[in-house]
Amino acid sequence: MAPVNNTSAQAGAVLPENDELNRGLPVLVMGAIGVVYGDIGTSPLYAFREAMHVSGGAGGGVDSATVLGILSLIVWTLIILVTGKYIGIVLRADNKGEGGTLSLMALAQASFKSRPTWVLTLGVVGAALFYGDAMITPAISVLSAIEGVRVVAPNLDQFIIPATIVVIIGLFAVQRFGTSGVAAVFGPITVIWFLAMGGFGLMRIVEDPAVLAALNPLYGVNFIGTHTGIAAATFGAVFLAVTGAEALYADLGHFGRRPIIIAWFALVFPCLLLNYFGQAAYVLEHGEAVENPFYQMLPDWSQVPMVLLATAATVIASQAVITGAFSLTRQAVSLNILPRMTVLHTSATQHGQIYMPLVNGLLMIAVVLLVLGFGSSSHLGAAYGIAVTGEMLVTVALLVIVMIRIWRWQPWMIALVVVPIGIIELIFFSSNAAKFFQGGWVPVLVALTIAATIAIWIVGRTRLAEKTRRDEVPLQFLVENLSKKKPAIVPGTAVFLTSDIEGAPTALLHSLKHYKVLHEHNVILTVVTSSAPRVADDEKVTIDAYNDLFYRVVVTFGYMETPNIPKALALARKLGWKFDIMSTSFFLSRRSLKPSPKGGMPLVVDRIFIALARNATDATEYFHIPTGRVVEIGTQVVI
Repeated sequence: MAPVNNTSAQAGAVLPENDELNRGLPVLVMGAIGVVYGDIGTSPLYAFREAMHVSGGAGGGVDSATVLGILSLIVWTLIILVTGKYIGIVLRADNKGEGGTLSLMALAQASFKSRPTWVLTLGVVGAALFYGDAMITPAISVLSAIEGVRVVAPNLDQFIIPATIVVIIGLFAVQRFGTSGVAAVFGPITVIWFLAMGGFGLMRIVEDPAVLAALNPLYGVNFIGTHTGIAAATFGAVFLAVTGAEALYADLGHFGRRPIIIAWFALVFPCLLLNYFGQAAYVLEHGEAVENPFYQMLPDWSQVPMVLLATAATVIASQAVITGAFSLTRQAVSLNILPRMTVLHTSATQHGQIYMPLVNGLLMIAVVLLVLGFGSSSHLGAAYGIAVTGEMLVTVALLVIVMIRIWRWQPWMIALVVVPIGIIELIFFSSNAAKFFQGGWVPVLVALTIAATIAIWIVGRTRLAEKTRRDEVPLQFLVENLSKKKPAIVPGTAVFLTSDIEGAPTALLHSLKHYKVLHEHNVILTVVTSSAPRVADDEKVTIDAYNDLFYRVVVTFGYMETPNIPKALALARKLGWKFDIMSTSFFLSRRSLKPSPKGGMPLVVDRIFIALARNATDATEYFHIPTGRVVEIGTQVVI
């Protein structure tokens, strides 16, 4: 291995996965329809129905002002929050092509030199709330679809819950096989779903075109003014129409901004509007029967096919949320805010297709318990809004940082955009918060649990690093002493993994203490996670030579990448390092953590952190190091 200094490994550039030239714009648009809009595309199953229920329009006569008022609120919520906020503004805040809460947090943090804790806290809160959403979406979506059986065959009502649980368990059971085999049909099925919703809605609009008057926002304003007593509850139900809007931003890296925008304006938005207007037209004509307007407005011959199609659409919507939970968790692990977890790749060509057994199992249990506990999509609707509205507010807060520090917008421009959107989302958040005791406590409890877990992990890792650093010898000091008085030298290369760039690895110190030998090449390896989603191959590896015996290697991965140390080290061949995995030994330090009897963190926090660390995925597996080339040296640390 020739001495090198401050050089980066060079390798051919890899085109991004969402390169429109490679995959084609039509393919990306079709994929965006199936994945990005699956969640918001199932909202017509329950959003208008719930809004009518809270306004007192269930099972009795309703006046046209109420119907048009609620419809107007839904329409303008879609226009302002989805079209205005997400399509018009948020999609522009991409972190080198990636989107989502943690991507936005990383982008905002990168604009500060000190990476302030409060920005990290915002990102953690947003991520924690997403998990609450990820639990409720499969439950409410699949349950609301199968509840169409009540319209088609009321005598089968007792089978709704069992059938829902079977579908949900089946959905989670197939996750380990990956989505590559069925992803190709997601888009076409969702396209058929949107066209069917829009077509049946248009049929009802033709029968009563007067419903188009709801395009006038004054109908919504008038409804609020004349129904102040139920306005908060109505806002909470209306908000169900935009659940899933965060997926537009979260899936930015998979499809790109342009396909997402085209899909929205060309198909999704028009079909959603047609269906909501169609439901309202049906209710105006049959005001005494609004128990389930989505299914009741359908012709008799189409009800069974639409129940089946709705079930397929809700499974697809749930698939998107589950995949999002996998991706978010991997980002969190890469950013060191959650313990290492097993990540299995289900596709040889698509890096984004992953499966995380632990996340999948916990989500499945949570979703089944929600279905059993709430029993109907109407009851679940009360639990849905808090997590989504909270996540939206976090997005706005992080977006303001980006506007100020990266986009350099003037204050008046920021106020013009953020104040109206912020006020609307605060109203929705307050409305959903009012349903806390009706089920809203569930996502809040989940979010608090996850946020607390993340906080304990961050604090514990910080304390562990400080404790380890106090006990370590400065690497430069050790290298200088060993160069003066060399121990016995043995052939081969030894790679010592450490997270501390300045300190000598614990595994190296213990190796010298017990074996009293050095390899002819000793590499001090540190893995760093970048604030960028991906790092180009020519920037991934840097090597510094201390002397003929010791080298410092820093490998940098993006937070969306899977850390693979052997592949990264192979890039260093172009720097003169003839890396041979068969003549290389990897030395890792396996820490046995013990709670401190005095001082340190509170005992309960100690116990939780130690449990998290003990159950974290083994570093050998996480970094894809061949097990036959690993030497683990145990140490005991009191934290």
